[in-house]
Amino acid sequence: MARIQGIAVEHTEDRVRRDLEGQAKRWGAPLAPYPIYARNPGLYVAVRGMWKAIGSSGKVDPALIALSNRRVAALNGCVF
Repeated sequence: MARIQGIAVEHTEDRVRRDLEGQAKRWGAPLAPYPIYARNPGLYVAVRGMWKAIGSSGKVDPALIALSNRRVAALNGCVF
């Protein structure tokens, strides 16, 4: 169990809510750390911006991103 509980999607700002709902639509639920980040909307936007920049920069191969995501999930005992 997380030491810090995530915020319920319905209690977030509109911009954060839309993103969390998009995650739920794509993956079945918001990704694990994002409801925790959503407790601070500025932090949430910054983290999402970082990952969007990495993904759209073209400097990191998408296959490497997927591989590293799977490895981190495995290290944390998460189903990917």
